[in-house]
Amino acid sequence: MRILIVEDERKVASFLQRGLEAEHYSVDVACDGETALASALAEPYDLMILDVMLPKRDGLDVLRELRARGRMLPILLLTARTTLQDKVSGLDLGADDYLTKPFAFEELLARVRALLRRGSGTGSAKLVLADLSLDLATHEVSRAHRRIDLTVREFALLEFLLRNPGRVLSRALIAQHVWGVSYDTFTNVIDVYVNYLRRKIDADFEPKLLHTVRGVGYVLKDPDP
Repeated sequence: MRILIVEDERKVASFLQRGLEAEHYSVDVACDGETALASALAEPYDLMILDVMLPKRDGLDVLRELRARGRMLPILLLTARTTLQDKVSGLDLGADDYLTKPFAFEELLARVRALLRRGSGTGSAKLVLADLSLDLATHEVSRAHRRIDLTVREFALLEFLLRNPGRVLSRALIAQHVWGVSYDTFTNVIDVYVNYLRRKIDADFEPKLLHTVRGVGYVLKDPDP
């Protein structure tokens, strides 16, 4: 899952980025409101963590503009303002949740998980296709009740595929969501990781779930739904 952190305090932004990346999220950082708005309009983020007090354009203005343009990605507001009216204003503008500074990282992480589950249209902590299961809380993966050990990047790739079952995903889209980069810079890395993943989730099992669509990309689907 791809997250945009919008925070002008660089130490805070770096701390949040490291913590979220350790939880297998792909994370970008913007340090002012104008950059944040441009990034959120141009890229398919799954969640924005948005500080209210920002240079160039404040967080509430960014939130207002995104909602006015129909961008409905989940937004978690970070605010040092503690009055009820400040919080209500953010929620009324379309924020999905808020967190008051200072906060514990564990609480932020719990709210991130809840918003991502809500955004994916499921309240479950598990993603399942056929006999393949991925647990978002414990990071355990299994197929036919057999545990499968994945690297951090393999896990992120499988999560993205499982969130889009039956949808053919281009290499460019996979690069954006799993690596957070342009595909042009990644040559055959995506193909290599898809092959790594295929060996682990498909080689010893039937039916095969991970398929190549020549000239287009990859799709995870159950041929016998």
